[in-house]
Amino acid sequence: MDAQLKKGLLEVCVLVSLKKEESYGYKIISDVSPYIEISESTLYPILKRLEATGCLTTRTKEYNGRLRKYYMITDAGKKKIKDTVADLDELKRVYEFIYREGV
Repeated sequence: MDAQLKKGLLEVCVLVSLKKEESYGYKIISDVSPYIEISESTLYPILKRLEATGCLTTRTKEYNGRLRKYYMITDAGKKKIKDTVADLDELKRVYEFIYREGV
């Protein structure tokens, strides 16, 4: 898969994993991994970027004597999901054309 496409899809997958409830890094990885490969070294820069662009907010909470950072989606993050779904619908039509005419 193209690296830039994968980067964009990973960002949206992270946002989708946070749509129902806040979560933390390890849980996000386990939620997303069945669908697309993601590692800690990939996840945390994505989380920082999404927070910097206003798609996420964070809070810390103690868990087993350690501070754990929780991530929550914002309205901007929800809009990013909607925009991506619209883009994917267009991309799907292009792929259908390629498969139909190019194979």
